Amino acid sequence: MQTHLSAEFAGTPEGEEAEAILRKCVHCGFCLATCPTYQLMGDELDSPRGRIYLMKQMLEGQEPSDKTQLHLDRCLTCRNCETTCPSGVEYGKLLDIGRRVVEEKVGRKPVDKALRWALAQGLPSPLFAPAMKVGQAVRGLLPPRLREKVPPRQDAGAWPTAAHARKVLLLAGCVQPSMAPGINGATARVLDAAGIQTLVAPRAGCCGAVKFHLNDQAGGKDEMRANIDAWWPHLESGEVECIVMNASGCGVTVKEYGHLLRHDPEYAARAAKVSAATRDISELLPELAALLKGKVRAGGRPYAWHPPCTLQHGQKLRGGVEAGLRALGFELRLAASEAHLCCGSAGTYSVLQPETAHQLRDRKLAHLAQSFEDQPPQAILSANIGCITHLQNGTDIPVRHWIEVLDEALAP
Repeated sequence: MQTHLSAEFAGTPEGEEAEAILRKCVHCGFCLATCPTYQLMGDELDSPRGRIYLMKQMLEGQEPSDKTQLHLDRCLTCRNCETTCPSGVEYGKLLDIGRRVVEEKVGRKPVDKALRWALAQGLPSPLFAPAMKVGQAVRGLLPPRLREKVPPRQDAGAWPTAAHARKVLLLAGCVQPSMAPGINGATARVLDAAGIQTLVAPRAGCCGAVKFHLNDQAGGKDEMRANIDAWWPHLESGEVECIVMNASGCGVTVKEYGHLLRHDPEYAARAAKVSAATRDISELLPELAALLKGKVRAGGRPYAWHPPCTLQHGQKLRGGVEAGLRALGFELRLAASEAHLCCGSAGTYSVLQPETAHQLRDRKLAHLAQSFEDQPPQAILSANIGCITHLQNGTDIPVRHWIEVLDEALAP
């Protein structure tokens, strides 16, 4: 694709990055076949190729409009198009640039701006945990749209106390400890059973994704720097082997710290090392499966498996959970079709674009059901708190993190 950036962007680091991405696009349209919003809406401008044209026009000097912003907002950032693209177009990075520019030039209506501010400031806030407790206490009285964002209270279980020579860091996350505390506890117990101790750095907080993808990119980067500061002593001393992520949405963001902070002279080198040291918990599963062989009692009906977009497209990790759990005796089934498509959660998308999010959720659940015509699965398993919460609101079948099921199957 030929480009002629306007003077505003030509020669700038952001402009050069965008131009390099744009020039890789060959207009082939393969991305249309795997774009969830194009599948639903059938509008070229709600496809990656259409959005790329909109961003190209904007970067070449054409003034963006509310319509430009609408089509960029409708993107789930699932990055399925990146998996499909034969030319290696890094669409997600281009979208981050495009959304920031259009936000600056177009602005937002007051209600939309207020909602986005509340999400960006509220979800990573220390006040989120007490607010969630209040919401859970009055959950039955909440309106349906709000109630679906407040899961019933869960027990985290006991945190293992044994010390081991092998240690890893775990990012607790901003919303997960309040919404699904059992996930972190299960992660620590599974690792403990394999002889690995889990540490949590108290000063580490939100991964930065919430603010960054709501166009408070400066605020998101500040949270990234705070995490690097919290983790660095453990990494520099060699105390830990890696940083473990059990929320794939956080994992894909932390793995991109090196890119996002590459122009920061104080943090660039450390950010790159943090990204290189980050592992999704599924990446440890081959070793865990070997260490836990004989300690796991798997059985009963099969499970449904929904791989989050942030795992299969963002981190390019496909097949690992299925292979690892099958090696331990579990039976997992993918959706009968469209296993590669987004469930509609997509971070804050299900709040900002609820109609589209609910359509995609129901579509995903229907395809999962087709794989279980004989009888329902024991549970639907996933690897990201957003997907788990979103899918649970559309079904009576339990939706859980796969690490929780593995934890429960460990022989006492």
